[in-house]
Amino acid sequence: MAIFDKLANAAKDFFIEPEEGAVAPTIPPTAQYGAAAQPAAPVIPNATPDAAPAPGQAEQRHLDHIAGLLAGDGKDFAAYMKMVKSMAAAGLSGPMLYQTAFNAFTAVNGGTVPALLASATQFEQTLADDRAKVLTRHREKMGEGAAPGAAPGPVALLMAQEKKLAADLAELTQQLQAKQQQLQQTQQQLGEERRKTQSALASYELANAAAMADLQTHHKAAETFLNAAK
Repeated sequence: MAIFDKLANAAKDFFIEPEEGAVAPTIPPTAQYGAAAQPAAPVIPNATPDAAPAPGQAEQRHLDHIAGLLAGDGKDFAAYMKMVKSMAAAGLSGPMLYQTAFNAFTAVNGGTVPALLASATQFEQTLADDRAKVLTRHREKMGEGAAPGAAPGPVALLMAQEKKLAADLAELTQQLQAKQQQLQQTQQQLGEERRKTQSALASYELANAAAMADLQTHHKAAETFLNAAK
């Protein structure tokens, strides 16, 4: 039957490394089973390297960072998700998808349903903990709630410099023109650093939210279907 041929190909793609020079089929990390593929982001000509990412598009470095957090050891929920996505691409869905993927997964790794679901919870906690760390670093860079004794970030330094220059400008009227020029340059740098920092956070939030939603969707589906099949 055609469905079994597809399942055989899906399992082959999952367990067998592609030959040298061959292109392995891939599924976007944020794609849910049965979801339509999203169109590629348009290429913007003459874009500068420092340009902010387009709305809804996470930077590759953040996607790579999230992928590293979800890499796993090949015997956890991340590996199970890969099997689910591979079989979903072959046409399976619903309870059959998750049960078939679980049967294939346990045949290789010998895992149990409780252990598999606990692994999903661990990955979700990893994403949540990493986001908390990133938010803390972001606040420090923006000069908000820096730890005592910690070196101020670039934004905090520029904010302090802006304040000093503004005070100097009020007091040193004889050097008005020079001080005004320095103030404008500092404000420009401050705006650029703020935009870059906010853009980096927005990119990370998109990558984190997409990964968390994808993980939770499969977690909930697996929990529902696998527990029901006991």
